[in-house]
Amino acid sequence: MPIKTLMGVVALVCAAWGYLFYHAWQMSHMPMTAMWMPPASLTLWPLTGLIWVYSMWAVMMAAMMLPTALPMIGAFSRYAKSRRLSTENLSHWFISGYLVVWFGFSLVLTGLQWLFHGIAWLSPMMENRHPFLAAAILIAAGLYQFTPIKNACLQHCRTPFGFLINEWRPGQSGAVQMGIKHGIDCLGCCWVQMLLMFVIGVMNLWGMIFITLLVIVEKWLPGKTKVISHSIGIFFLAWAAYCLSIVG
Repeated sequence: MPIKTLMGVVALVCAAWGYLFYHAWQMSHMPMTAMWMPPASLTLWPLTGLIWVYSMWAVMMAAMMLPTALPMIGAFSRYAKSRRLSTENLSHWFISGYLVVWFGFSLVLTGLQWLFHGIAWLSPMMENRHPFLAAAILIAAGLYQFTPIKNACLQHCRTPFGFLINEWRPGQSGAVQMGIKHGIDCLGCCWVQMLLMFVIGVMNLWGMIFITLLVIVEKWLPGKTKVISHSIGIFFLAWAAYCLSIVG
């Protein structure tokens, strides 16, 4: 990977995490009256509030998912170099396409947060207050780990050069298309895991770090894809059982 591309990705990830740390610090140090709080009614949300929540999710997706995509970005740069192409320029377009997918998914997460706040399943501090919602998300995440689509998408993420050989497109538009295609595969692999933020707490920094590391382990750990995926699925289901046992 060209050093400028690597430095650019690192700078973007550090800036995203810096924003999240600063926002979490504000929530823990500022008085409640100085912070924006989501209205109790779904119909009372201002447009500025929705934009702020969307921005938070978009930054969160960049902070959490870009580090997990480094092997693919590196493989893309090396493959482009082997074809004597401008690796730095094309890599930027590839990354842009990848982020477009996660920024689009941020719209879905924003809508879910709007809904969960409106029906009081999240607190004003964006923490889960409905144990059955937490258990349902964990069960969905656990069962999804055993589905064919999950394992197919994870396999694509774990075999960068296989993806590049089969999906290569020329030019800047081709790099964007490939970034979007990889983003879709990555989304198919990890979208339910992103919902875990509604279990742990939307602005829980340790939760963000935990999920990021979990995705990295799933994508990078050597071994059989299904064994890794199924093991994480069992972990999610055990976590759901624990949540339900506390309620009971």
